[in-house]
Amino acid sequence: MRRTALLASAALLAGLLPWAATARAADEPAPVPVDRFEGEVPFAAQPAEGLFTWGGDTDDPPTLRLADRTDAPEGGKVLAGSYDISGYGGFTHDFAATAPAHDWSAHRGIRFWWDGRNNGRKISFEIKDGGANGEASELWTTSFTDDFTGWKRIELPFADFAYRTDYQPVGGIDHVLGLKEMWGYALTLPAGAKGDFAMDDVELYGTADQALNASVSTDAPVVPVEEGGTAKVKVTVATTGEAPLTDPVTVTYATGDGTAASGTDYTPVSGTLTFPAGTASGAVRTIEVPTRRDRPAESAETIPLKLTVTGAKAPAETPQIVIDAHGLPYLNAKLPIKKRVADLLGRMSLAEKAGQMTQAERGAMTRPDDITGYALGSLLSGGGSTPTPNTPEAWAKMIDAFQLRTRATRLQIPLVYGVDAVHGHNNLSGATVMPHNVGIGATRDPRLAYRTGAVTAAEVRATGVPWDFAPCLCVSRDERWGRSYESFGEDPALVESMETVIQGLQGRAGGKDLSRDDKVLATAKHYVGDGGTAYGSSTTGTYTIDQGVTKVTREQLEDIHLAPFREAVDRGIGTVMPSYSSLDIAGDGKGAVKMHARGDMINGVLKGRMGFDGFVVSDWNAIDQLPGDYASHVRTAVNAGLDMMMVPYGYKDFTATLVDEAKAGRISQGRVDDAVSRILTEKFRLGLFEHPYADTSGAARIGSPEHRAVARQAAAESQVLLKNSQGLLPLKKSQKVYVAGSDADDIGNQTGGWTLTWQGASGNTVPGTTVLQGLRKAGGNVTYSKDASAPTGGYDVGVVVVGETPYAEGVGDVGNGHDLTLSAADQAAVDKVCAAMKCAVLIVSGRPQLIGDRLGEIDALVASWLPGTEGEGVADVLYGKRPFTGQLPVTWPRSASQLPINVGDTAYDPQFPYGWGLTTLAPAPKGGTATLRDLGARAAAAERHGDDRTARALVTKARLLVQDKAGDRMTESVARPFADADHLLLTGRYGKAVEKLTEAYRAA
Repeated sequence: MRRTALLASAALLAGLLPWAATARAADEPAPVPVDRFEGEVPFAAQPAEGLFTWGGDTDDPPTLRLADRTDAPEGGKVLAGSYDISGYGGFTHDFAATAPAHDWSAHRGIRFWWDGRNNGRKISFEIKDGGANGEASELWTTSFTDDFTGWKRIELPFADFAYRTDYQPVGGIDHVLGLKEMWGYALTLPAGAKGDFAMDDVELYGTADQALNASVSTDAPVVPVEEGGTAKVKVTVATTGEAPLTDPVTVTYATGDGTAASGTDYTPVSGTLTFPAGTASGAVRTIEVPTRRDRPAESAETIPLKLTVTGAKAPAETPQIVIDAHGLPYLNAKLPIKKRVADLLGRMSLAEKAGQMTQAERGAMTRPDDITGYALGSLLSGGGSTPTPNTPEAWAKMIDAFQLRTRATRLQIPLVYGVDAVHGHNNLSGATVMPHNVGIGATRDPRLAYRTGAVTAAEVRATGVPWDFAPCLCVSRDERWGRSYESFGEDPALVESMETVIQGLQGRAGGKDLSRDDKVLATAKHYVGDGGTAYGSSTTGTYTIDQGVTKVTREQLEDIHLAPFREAVDRGIGTVMPSYSSLDIAGDGKGAVKMHARGDMINGVLKGRMGFDGFVVSDWNAIDQLPGDYASHVRTAVNAGLDMMMVPYGYKDFTATLVDEAKAGRISQGRVDDAVSRILTEKFRLGLFEHPYADTSGAARIGSPEHRAVARQAAAESQVLLKNSQGLLPLKKSQKVYVAGSDADDIGNQTGGWTLTWQGASGNTVPGTTVLQGLRKAGGNVTYSKDASAPTGGYDVGVVVVGETPYAEGVGDVGNGHDLTLSAADQAAVDKVCAAMKCAVLIVSGRPQLIGDRLGEIDALVASWLPGTEGEGVADVLYGKRPFTGQLPVTWPRSASQLPINVGDTAYDPQFPYGWGLTTLAPAPKGGTATLRDLGARAAAAERHGDDRTARALVTKARLLVQDKAGDRMTESVARPFADADHLLLTGRYGKAVEKLTEAYRAA
């Protein structure tokens, strides 16, 4: 049924209902239905019209159903549901993006029936105006309180809606509630307690209120001006429907009492602006406030500009004119950073110091003036927390608007904004998405790791973000871990070799490059041992291993888990993030202690013994997992050495508690000053005091061919050729190729978790090239059938691309809805194609998959990992444009019963050992034990002379010789020395590496 016909019939029905007849005045038109909840609107998402849920994590989206209710206010069904929200959650009705937007400008407001629970809880209601569609529109919000029982009609006049400044483009599409291009509505349900709800009959009501159809706004809530300059405040009048004013609007203004002194710091002004009837919507007038030069050095001073509006809605905030701080030593860029920090610290109050130690989520800034009021030091975007539209320009505008709020603080300390750009600027649509770290580890290419970091830094900084919560330096010891793909591998030596990425992100070790427009502050995470948690030790929800307990000896801790962090500190890493997990060190008598509470490891080892001089930031709400009450959480974490606390929605409680604990002496002034000094040092190094706003000069390079070429090379080098019977790969352009499998044409699957959203998603999520598209672009003669249902006759070779769907963190733990086996559909595709023709199987996954039962029927097997947005890189090696050179960064097990299994284990019998990787670079070398003896002697000589390049080449030749002999006949006696050899190679013991390879050769 066409929507226009549906609305017309619904309007007729609504007009016949008794409550509809009594709900409007005699001279008002009939209401226009939006939702009757009789099934005319499906549960669906963009681009189709539909109802859908959303939330801060997997538990937060509410349930929805169309329920039969005999007491339904309209029709026979209502929309009902239940919720149990810890962060945020709600539901949306979006109109179809493929149809024109709706015009609501003729109406007074929107109303609906709500089944009250009399719980006193506030429920936010949003409407969506302008933009491309319901998920790329301005959000305007108001709320109502559930303080009644039973059905009640809630009326929300459009005049009551305020423009949101968080989850949308700050600066706006046009910042005007035009009502002519409406894309639907959304409700945010209460968090913190379980509940249920029911609603019915959403409709537009009344005639547009001519007395309330105009609003007045200012161009910015904060207007900085240099001392002696003239502040200019632009005042705009706008109307709903964008029609000219029908009545005059006046704005009376006067400077008020702030921290600036009238007559000394500025010349007071007052007056009236008049917008006559007939004035066009969007007309602007300017108020000028002259400031005076009085003192050569002083803190920032504020001048509120009070506005009284007649005939229109007044601005939501009183604009603040701010005379910038000037002449103070900490503002002098010529002074050493240490002196600037000391001067600034000496001027700060305890409350201002607490603010610097606080990091809030951008989604919590429903009152952005809290940045000023709480002197916040940092904001972040969690996974999927983005502006709308999700463009570089919107990111920069959003962050600049947040940064502007810091100008109204006394000392004007800028924010440092952080994101999880863990494989490229993965929160940004259109960014270059690299392979996840496990794939980078497979490249064994430190120079390439550096380049991926450099591209990521350039794209992140170009959107106004100076801080990246990367790289993850965990040493993954159990592939059942949902974060295993965040690790470069299972060998600390491999992780250390890939830490060139830190210089790609930050530049030189001393921090001298951090102020550049293409570098960011990096974060080593998660300190320490999160890759070693024991399966079944997690106590977080349904997680099985993530956030669990790592049990180690002191020697294991030092050699495996601490080693990468020593390297990071030596490389000048700017920040470190502790793990959610607990550490249990044998013999220390402490038992399992959460890392956020381990002062011995943070103050003692990291800051003390290692000499780390950056700052330590907590993980998301991690202090809430500590034992005791909230004051104990704060006290324990800060005293353990945490400098900044990521408290996404709890920043008010944290700052208040920190101040109380410090005043009571339970947190020392010295500890607070140390934390703030570390934070300020990095802000000065980043150049934020001189350049607080986004430098978008590099934005044109985001997702550029140059950057994608780096990602394409990384994707190609990350491919590990595990098996290649009779040289099936590389393919020939002349061959007819049958492509199948769930991951062949799914860019969401090949980019994995932490892509646009925290968990990632299957499907066409981000711009890029799938593996199938890459094969076609390479010029291959390709036929595609996802489920292999198309006829299989007449083809030379099959390529079956299978593997995992996206996940992140503990959500992806094996045993939490995941395992290491292929899906039934993938298994069927492999079986059908490989039975019909020679076949190559590519496994797109964040970790090894158990494929041993099908290995005999597979001619070529490739570990593709999560290659990112550049599927052409995968095609490059499949068609021989680049050779296969990747090596396993983790051990590939035969069965789940072997897990965990790692290089160095005494019992080690994998399907493929750590370091395994066939090559198509050149034919396998010839020779035997005599050749290996010669290679060993030459490698040892090169080692003695410090000729690493030659030595590595000699070890590689020996490895290829062993692989050629071993073939498919992998045994424990071959696997163990083979894997040990790769570890020895990475630690520079080249002669010993060839000795181990010789041992493997003899056993093959």
